[in-house]
Amino acid sequence: MTDRPLSTKERLVRTACALFRQRGYSGVGVAEILTAAQAPKGSLYHHFPNGKSDLAIAAANWASDGILQIIAASFEPAETFHDGAMTFCHKIAKLFDNSGNWDGCPIAGALHDGPDNLEFREKLKYFYDGWIAELAHHAERLGADPDSAQAQAEHFFILFQGGWDLARARQDSNVLRKLPIPR
Repeated sequence: MTDRPLSTKERLVRTACALFRQRGYSGVGVAEILTAAQAPKGSLYHHFPNGKSDLAIAAANWASDGILQIIAASFEPAETFHDGAMTFCHKIAKLFDNSGNWDGCPIAGALHDGPDNLEFREKLKYFYDGWIAELAHHAERLGADPDSAQAQAEHFFILFQGGWDLARARQDSNVLRKLPIPR
């Protein structure tokens, strides 16, 4: 069975996500996204009426869904929160290794560097809070009380985000494999 070709909208979203991850929102122009996605100019505004800002939100949403899938695949079979966290870090490290690509967080690249507006900040908070909520769900499912589960999830998220940045700076995915701190 062959994979279906991506729709123009899907190509725009995935291309924008990759470019924003590499150079941030401000470092990428609309023409560059269209060229890389092999999409006509009118298609951007057809699918994303507000142009680049709508596309950035769609790209961040697509990337966030991918992270949520990795969280689920890491924590659902885990016997402890620590085991799930280790698996998650190893999966992300493997993504770095397989891509040979030391780009930033796909959400931060699209939204944190974007225009200083309330909608972007609220979306960034929404995505990060969603990841933390998913982590907290697994911490509670694996035996933590609700307050402790939330604290564990937030601590791991903060640790992971810092680890991601350090791994990028060193171009060494083993930084992520050292997370979380061993028991």
